[in-house]
Amino acid sequence: MLQEKSNVSVLEPPSEKVPAPAHAAPPKRPSVASRVLGWTGHAVPTILALGAVGALVLVGQRTGWRLPKFSTLMGNTAAEKDDWCEEHSVPESLCVECMKGCMPRGKEYGWCKVHGVSECPLEHPDVAQLPSPPTITQEDLDRARRALAFAPRVENNSKCKLHQRRIQFTSAEAVTRLGIKVSPVSQAPIAETVTANGEIGFDPTLVARLSPRAGGTLWQVEKQVGDKVTKGEVLALVDAAEVGKAKAEFQQALVNLDLKTQTLAKLKELAGLTASEQSVEEAKAAVAEAEVRLLAARQTLVNLGLPVRVEDYTRLAPADVARRMQFLGLPADLAKEVARRTSSSNLIALVAPFDGEVIVREGVAGETVDPAKVLFVVADTRRMWLTLQVRLEDAERIKVGQLVRFRHEGHSSWDTGKVAWVSPAVDEKTRTVPVRVELPNPDGRHHARTFGTAQIVVREEPKAVVVPSEAVHWEGDCHVVFVRDKNFDQSEYKVFHVRKVRPGAKNVTPSGSVTEIIAGVLPGELVATTNSGILRGELLKNNLGAG
Repeated sequence: MLQEKSNVSVLEPPSEKVPAPAHAAPPKRPSVASRVLGWTGHAVPTILALGAVGALVLVGQRTGWRLPKFSTLMGNTAAEKDDWCEEHSVPESLCVECMKGCMPRGKEYGWCKVHGVSECPLEHPDVAQLPSPPTITQEDLDRARRALAFAPRVENNSKCKLHQRRIQFTSAEAVTRLGIKVSPVSQAPIAETVTANGEIGFDPTLVARLSPRAGGTLWQVEKQVGDKVTKGEVLALVDAAEVGKAKAEFQQALVNLDLKTQTLAKLKELAGLTASEQSVEEAKAAVAEAEVRLLAARQTLVNLGLPVRVEDYTRLAPADVARRMQFLGLPADLAKEVARRTSSSNLIALVAPFDGEVIVREGVAGETVDPAKVLFVVADTRRMWLTLQVRLEDAERIKVGQLVRFRHEGHSSWDTGKVAWVSPAVDEKTRTVPVRVELPNPDGRHHARTFGTAQIVVREEPKAVVVPSEAVHWEGDCHVVFVRDKNFDQSEYKVFHVRKVRPGAKNVTPSGSVTEIIAGVLPGELVATTNSGILRGELLKNNLGAG
């Protein structure tokens, strides 16, 4: 193949023509010595560079890759000793963990099987970081015993050694700069509760569904939904033909009995003269029959809710009886009002059976009604029922009479009631135990069919040992708090002691969440609260380094 010609031309300066010698001598070969010297000249810089790198690595390993001080480099002074504990971040000469002579540890008592903590201050009060050892009373021991016996508590691992650790700072100013704050261990009332969801409803024993006792026409409606009513107050009037008939039968039976009684009296006067004994006996039978009829007529009125006393009518004229019975069962003021509109004796009143509120009204004037139709529902809302669904594992701690705090979704404050009943059976669908609570409702703030959350107080301790909840930390196998040393302000050692604790109930107070400490600290000791997580981080860092 032909080679392609290049498109790029190279310009070169003209060269002078030098005549070649007639007889050129052949090139002279370099000697062995000159070749060795040449190779050495090229290799020496490379060897020097590699040696310098090796020396740098050796020095770096021996010095921990730290630059020596300026005075050492200049050779003016001897190298100073490095006084810093990298593990605990304090001067090594003051490190209480590394230097055994700094702040010697007190006597170690080990694991307390009764309270489940190490170095238990309830059994050995001298471990408390207080100016002087406190006195442990029988009340203190009983309080811890009650708390441990009430419910299973989270247990600490007896093999955990975190309580042997102390967290140290270089100065009090360092603690302040980190924002670490302390609070005293105190005593305060605390309650242990069972939380459950619930629904408010009317008390079924105080809800009445009212319908007329006789069919007819709704003649007048007196009350509307939302009206407050008192016992016996008229809700509506029903025009029932059955009522008029019952009144008429009572009046007829009353007059018939009066006639039969008068006849018997006359025959007794004439007995043995013009009247025979048989006539007297027949008159007696007629009187007895009239009395039965009168009692039957009276019972019919009673069945309609119109109680009458026969003796109130026996001495009245028939016209007075009819006038008195015309509006039987109606209050006097309502009877006067109705009398101006009608002369019917068929009206019967539908009345409230107790004090309450109309929550349902069905029907309008002129509508046909019967005993099967509910016209009104009246409920006494001054007391409501709260039905809670309690988990089966919590049900055994629920007792009648226990205090219940309840807050539903529409309220920001809590209301209180009492446990009235604990179901002996679980709900088939939810597999929870229904618990009924009587909830006072005098101001009507609770509404039926609303949901909310309840706290059933199953245990109350008036003088529990408590700390802010942010002071308590879980380290995987034990709960700890950080207790400030009792000589923190006076001593050069700024130390917090790691203390195992046995937490109990947790409550939310206006000042924040607090946790009951069954064992582990005593009132008056100072524990780290705000930013106590910094101490926890230091503790975890040291544990990782130790591992």
